[in-house]
Order: sequence, then C-alpha cells, then structure tokens
Amino acid sequence: MSKPLPTILRTHFTALRALLVLTVILGVVYPLLITGVSQVAFSDKANGSPVTSGGREVGSSLIGQSFNLPKTNPDDPKEEAQPDPKWFQPRPSAAGTGYDASSSSASNLGPNSEDLLKAVNDRRAAVAAFDGVDPASVPADALTASGSGLDPHISVAYAKEQVERVAKHRDLPVETVGKLVEKYTESRSLGFLGNEGVNVVLLNKALSEQK
Repeated sequence: MSKPLPTILRTHFTALRALLVLTVILGVVYPLLITGVSQVAFSDKANGSPVTSGGREVGSSLIGQSFNLPKTNPDDPKEEAQPDPKWFQPRPSAAGTGYDASSSSASNLGPNSEDLLKAVNDRRAAVAAFDGVDPASVPADALTASGSGLDPHISVAYAKEQVERVAKHRDLPVETVGKLVEKYTESRSLGFLGNEGVNVVLLNKALSEQK
C-alpha cells in the first residue's frame, strides 16, 4: 500500500494545477476571445483606426502627423522642417521630433516659463505670416502643444484660418476647401463635453483626393 503524499507536496501540486488552469484560461482563452470579439465588432478601432489612401495605410485617425516640405539636406540634423502650405497644419507637438508615438509627452513648461512665452510669441508670428492673417487672430491651439503631443485635432477656428492658404496653393476654390472643413468638423463629445474640432489627418486625406 502506497503512502499518501505529505501535506506540503499535495498543497504544492494543487497550487500548480490551479496555476496551469488559470494560465490557460486567462493567458490564452480569454485574450483570444476578446481579440475575436473586437475584430468582429470593432475591427477598425481594434486595429488602431488606420487611415488608408491609394490602397496603403498612411496613418491613424488617432495620431496626428506633421505635414512638412522635404528637407533640402536630409542629413543635416540642424535643418528645421518647414510646413507645407498645400496642407492643413496641426498644432505644435512636443512628442519627440513631433508626433512621435513612441515619445508621447508634453513640454511640461508652466505658464510663467519665459521659454514657453518666447515659443508662443515666435509661433504666433510664424503662423500669422504663413496663413496671411493678423497675429492677434491666431487661435491658441496653433501656439501650444497638446498634453500627449499626439492629438490629431485642431479647433474649427484654426482650420478655417488655413482655408484660403490651402486653396491658393492647391488652385482650388475657397468654397470647396471650406466645405471639406465643415464635413470633417466633429461635434463635442456626448454633445456637451469639450469643443468642436477638426481631425487634420482625415481632412488632409480628403484634400489629397480632390481632383
């Protein structure tokens, strides 16, 4: 007659069986189930809300992008990228070199920071000259980065400020470009939270498809 296992061994074997069962259920079955449900019910969101153009992915509607002219000397790290006047421009970004999803961050400069004040004043002058408007009319979101540095939205005011410049450089009627801004204006969350906004990534995608 075999002797029963010591209590401590039985306890360890019981714990090991529980670990294996829970690992299979929670580490394999549950993730596969949730992945399957998300792919069926929310495929677009589950895959990162990709934006496609011409049959290829060009970005995500959740992450902003920079729309700049090609550098004259790509190997020069000191050369600053210049905004392309043919595109609607996003707000500034403090994430890496700009809209770097691996470096999401804010500048962490406070309202009393002289560096922030200088940056805002420099941006105000640059945006006003770029869009051909009075510096006093430049919206606040054109001067400051979002908390994440990745926000793809700009205010309706900033989008409308850019309409004439974009239309001019694309040789399109101002009315056509203005209607695109209206079409891609998103309402407030739940109808009362935040403000209306325009997703620059989606707006520029639609702009690229204009004939």
